[in-house]
Amino acid sequence: MVYVFLADGFEELEAIAPIDILRRAGAEVKTVGIGSREVTAAHGVKFIADITVKEIKLNNELEMIVLPGGMPGADNLENCPEVQAAIDYCSESDKLIGAICAAPKILGHKGLLNGRYATCFPGFESQLADAKVTSQLVTVDGTYITAKGAGAAIAFALKLVEAMFSKAKAEQLEATLQCR
Repeated sequence: MVYVFLADGFEELEAIAPIDILRRAGAEVKTVGIGSREVTAAHGVKFIADITVKEIKLNNELEMIVLPGGMPGADNLENCPEVQAAIDYCSESDKLIGAICAAPKILGHKGLLNGRYATCFPGFESQLADAKVTSQLVTVDGTYITAKGAGAAIAFALKLVEAMFSKAKAEQLEATLQCR
């Protein structure tokens, strides 16, 4: 199970690309609305999430969480106790955590990126605490996958597939998507 958290103000591409590509790979993905099932994205697009944050289950079936960026979406995620609990659970259980754009700051504020390689949207680097900040579109360090922003959304989603399934599966999907 993969939870993709959607909070008011999230960046559309940073959520939709991982949802779509992970589902194409065969992952069971649930979109999770913060506050309610109806969520309004950064550019005014309204989404209906599969479940609300009150319905998540933190157990062995959970394989990954994805934190889209966008502002104030990333702040809204960070201020949600259930999202914080999901991050803690995944971190303590060696589950995958994907964060893109401004969302890596949430991991930085928790100290989870200390000493790890990570990337984020330019201007948020100082909020990654003691991370080794890269300029890569997508950076993987252990169970943490971080990415720069909307332009990196497909590359980010493919790295999530690689981490969850295999490099071969990610390359197969990349070929079908005509990314190059």
